[in-house]
Amino acid sequence: MGKLISLLPYSLRLAWLNLLRNGRRSALSILIITIAVFALTSAGGFGLYTYDSLKESTARDTGHLTLSQPGYFESDEEMPLSNGLSDTSELIRTIMKYDEVRGVQPRIDFTGLISNGVKSTIFMGTGVNDREFDMKGPFLDMRSGKTLTDITSSRYDVMEPEIMLGVDLARNLNISVGDWITLLATTSEGALNAFDFKVHGTYSTGVPELDKRQLYIHISSAQALLLSEKVSTLSVFLFDTEKTAELHQRLTQELETVPLDYDVEITLWQERAFFYNKVKDLYDLIFGVMGFVMGLVVFVALFNTMTMSVTERTREIGTLSALGSYPNEIIHSFLREAGLLAVIGVVLGAVMTALTTILLLVVDVQMPPPPGRTDGYPLNIYFSFELVAYAGVGVVCICLLAAYLSAKKGVKKPITEALIYV
Repeated sequence: MGKLISLLPYSLRLAWLNLLRNGRRSALSILIITIAVFALTSAGGFGLYTYDSLKESTARDTGHLTLSQPGYFESDEEMPLSNGLSDTSELIRTIMKYDEVRGVQPRIDFTGLISNGVKSTIFMGTGVNDREFDMKGPFLDMRSGKTLTDITSSRYDVMEPEIMLGVDLARNLNISVGDWITLLATTSEGALNAFDFKVHGTYSTGVPELDKRQLYIHISSAQALLLSEKVSTLSVFLFDTEKTAELHQRLTQELETVPLDYDVEITLWQERAFFYNKVKDLYDLIFGVMGFVMGLVVFVALFNTMTMSVTERTREIGTLSALGSYPNEIIHSFLREAGLLAVIGVVLGAVMTALTTILLLVVDVQMPPPPGRTDGYPLNIYFSFELVAYAGVGVVCICLLAAYLSAKKGVKKPITEALIYV
């Protein structure tokens, strides 16, 4: 430690020696700063992890971009698929030209009644193809069975059309994988149509209300049930979520040159991410209040430390003033001490956050389910150098302000009074 201190400039070595005059008080101040920085960076890291997880899960569910007819999400359809997209092959070819695009998935949204022969209930159905579940990746929570089979493979039996049910919907109907159910829906022409399906798997969205109503079937089965060749939307999935805004702008310009019989509206995933936006607004408010409180704690602690230091060194300040030192030079010496305390505390706080981040990757700590959901999630923290820098600069500024106010009051004392101060 002595060799390390000797490498510092003379002014910083002097500041370090002054801090050692009352090592216990300095250590306590460093501890307070360390805890404050650790609290800010770890809480902020948890927020970044939560934002990123919600962002990916939402984008994987709805698609990074959604193509539909204008106003599709604002108004209800008079008949199923009356506001749908027809002949989407040209649209899909146009979108797939971009290297950022991972896939384009057509979807059909519809509702109706589902029955096990004895009991019936309302369902919210989505017609998809098998690649839909590849796009969802780890955010698809399968509870039993398997996802829908590729209809072009030899494993798919056209005599046994497949369906996937929300886990609570299957439980309420008392059915399991391998059982048969009947879907009853209104066609695009206003008539009633019914098909039988074989349960191929059950899954959970994590939201109880959705698990009681939601189901997936092949998009070809949905079109046959609704007697229409249209699709409700086209969901565009990207390799990198950060490229969403850029592709949205380029694709909007591109579609203006594509000849279509109808208008197309492109919706960003953020515009449909109600849960994500509310959670982000809540966390931003919480972290803002937390940052203000921690900053206030650091200010009070450093102001108290520097005030006591200035008071104890009143005669020293008077002597320096008598020898010709300017008030600004004396204030600067206290600022260097406060800055050194702040830097040490920031470094230790950042190290604690980094160690905690690594520890949580090894130890599986589960958070309780958030409101309105059934499943918990692992506690992880992102270590962000940018977040550490913001917290560090903020803490250093607060410490310097506290030291300046304390030192400025001390140097104003007349030299004669300072020299005889006891």
